[in-house]
Formats: sequence, structure tokens, C-alpha cells
Amino acid sequence: MLLGWTTIYSAGFHDGGQSFFDFGTESGKQLFWIGVCAILALIILNLEGSFFNQFAWPIYGFVMLLLVLVLLVGKEVGGAKAWFRIGSFGIQPSEFSKMALALVMGRFIAESGSKFRQVNTRLKAAGILLFPAGLILLQPDLGTVLVYSGFVFVLYREGLSGAILIGGMGGLALGVICIIMGQSTIDYPFFGEAGGEFLLYGIVIFVIGISLLSVKLFTLPRHRKKRIWGTALWGLAAIIFSVGVSTVMKTDMLLKGYQKQRILITLGQIEDPQGSGYNLDKSKMAIGSGGFTGKGYLHGPMTKFNYVPEQSTDFIFSTIGEEWGFLGCFVVIILQVTLCIRLIFLAERQRSQFSRVYGYSCASILFMHLLINVGMVIGLAPVIGIPLPFFSYGGSSIMGFTILICIMLRLDAERLTIFR
Repeated sequence: MLLGWTTIYSAGFHDGGQSFFDFGTESGKQLFWIGVCAILALIILNLEGSFFNQFAWPIYGFVMLLLVLVLLVGKEVGGAKAWFRIGSFGIQPSEFSKMALALVMGRFIAESGSKFRQVNTRLKAAGILLFPAGLILLQPDLGTVLVYSGFVFVLYREGLSGAILIGGMGGLALGVICIIMGQSTIDYPFFGEAGGEFLLYGIVIFVIGISLLSVKLFTLPRHRKKRIWGTALWGLAAIIFSVGVSTVMKTDMLLKGYQKQRILITLGQIEDPQGSGYNLDKSKMAIGSGGFTGKGYLHGPMTKFNYVPEQSTDFIFSTIGEEWGFLGCFVVIILQVTLCIRLIFLAERQRSQFSRVYGYSCASILFMHLLINVGMVIGLAPVIGIPLPFFSYGGSSIMGFTILICIMLRLDAERLTIFR
């Protein structure tokens, strides 16, 4: 948190020699929020661990109410209606929804016990996850919705089939291939120019046919019917998903024009350094100019002259790359990964399933933030608004992460207790 504060100061530093403690600057405001976080930490660490188990559903319901209200009376910032404005400060409810979802997921899975392996129970868990995701998608805040996908790791730890993970990774690969082939201008035989996606559908159908034939030939008769139906359903899902991706990329459904442009830029299908790709282009220039050891604290020219938009928030990692180089980036990533690993270690030593699920939820949330934020800043993921944990400027995000971690610390302090 302190490293993040000094980096925010650097991102807004000019030759005027402003103070760290000037509350009119972003670094000063961040210091205020750090003080608020210290108070929140003291309160949370002095509560009983059973409090979070007993009030998981009320906390979840309250945050869901905030997500509904922000759609009605919230202030629109950057094209997303996701903020409550209180004077000069803004509060973003979606940052607290991750904590609420982690609590209620732990409560639900712990109460379900062995029933969690049943299909209807897993569907209820999916509903708990998808309800806030749907509200946040209406804002729209695609970054937070993508963070929610990290909960699949939590469910996998609690018994979710590995086929879901494999299917998810396969779907991601299929989506990328579908977008690339849909943008292709190659003159395909029988399909013509820009007919790559239709060729892809043909390939998918061919693979499904081969898979069904293989099941029939190489599977024992008593398992054959079940495997054939499973393969057919996966194949149907692949076709529907492919058509859905093509439809989204060709219409205004779900994604806005600039969001589709950013996806195409990430996949190398178009170049737009002065338009939709401006942020990414300047970010990569800043990071690349840092070299191995960087240009030194407060000595990054691209940072000083504000070449990278949103440099203290979504693109804070570019400041680290320019001023501290590869070594600084490596240290920050190692710190973040170590925090995630430590949370998994704490989760595994819990006697209570509620605490274990919550611990894995914390680790998954932080990991997805790290993965997406660093990925978008260096061009491996589309540019979406998502903070780097404890580094990016923002009161809602730093309070959300602090509450998330401190609840886990409180639960770990009572790890010999089984909450009911």
C-alpha cells in the first residue's frame, strides 16, 4: 500500500515540488484513504469471526441493493454509471461486491456440504455469482465481471469438475480463433473473402463428428450413450458460442465500438495508435523505455509529462516500468503473487469450510486483478478499467482490498473454530 502511495505521487509529480501530504493531489487523497483503511482494519480485526459468517447474506443483500441504486441515481464516469458521488469523493459499490460475494459463497458452500456436488446446488451457486455480475454488466463495468470469473477456481477447489476449467480455456481459445478468422480477408475456397468464420464452423462440426465417431468406436458399450450425449452437448455449446462471438463482434450487443476495437488491437488485427490503441501504445513505450533498471524515481519523462492517460489508476504499472524498469516490475509482480500464495496457504489450514472458501476467493480475486491489469498494460489483454491491487489510485478499490484481506486475517485468527 505504501509502495502504491509513493508511485501515485510519482505519477502526478511535476517540477513544482508538491508535498506528499497535499490533500488536493491524488497522492494526498490516497493518503486519506489509507488512513480510512487503517481504521477499517482495526474495526474488522476486533470483530468475532462468527460475525462474518452470520451476516454474510445481509451484507450480500445490502451490496446488491447498492448495485441497483447506482444504476438509478449513480454518476456516470468514463461511460459507466458505477459511482455514488459524495462531495469531491466517489464510492464505487462494485469494489465491495467482491467481498460480499466471497462471504456469501463461503456461507452457501459450507451450508450445502456434500450436496454441493449436486447439479441444482451448483446452479444456485452460479445464480449467486451471476446476479451481481449482471448488475455490474449493466453499468457497464466489464473488468469487474471478468474478475468474477476467478471464482471458478474456488468452485474447482470445492469439487467442481475439471471439465469446466478445460471448457473455459477451450472457449477462450475458440473465441480468439473465431475473431481472428472473422477479420480475415483471405480468399477461402468455397467461402470467398472474409469467409473465415464460416470455415471455422465447418471445422468445429467436423471435429464434433470425429469425436462422436471416436466415442462410438473406442468407448465401452455401458458408457457409450452417456459419452455420446456429453460430446454432442459440448459440440453444440461450441457452435452456439462461436456464433455468439461473431454476432457480438458484428453488432452493438454487449460490447461498444471502442471495446471491440481494443480487442482487435490486442489480437493484432488492427492498429490505431492515435485512437482506441492510444493508451496501450503510450503505456508500452513508457515500460519499454525503462529498460532493465529504469530511469529512477521521479525521473520518468513520459510519467512526468503525462503521456500515458489514467497513469495513476489503471496504468500505474507503466509508471513502475518506466522508473524502475524490469527489476521493479519483477519485484511488484512477485509481491502480488506471494500475497496470493500466502492467502491460499492460510485458506488450506482452516478447519471451517466457510473460511477456506473465503480464503480461496480472496486469492482468486487478487490474482485476476493482477493478471488482467498487467496484461492490459503490456498488451496481452484488452484495455479495460481495472485497478492493480493496493497500487492504483482510488478510495473504493483500496478499501475493498483492505476489507477483503482483513476479514481473512480475522478468520485465520480463529482457524481452530468451525463456524456454523
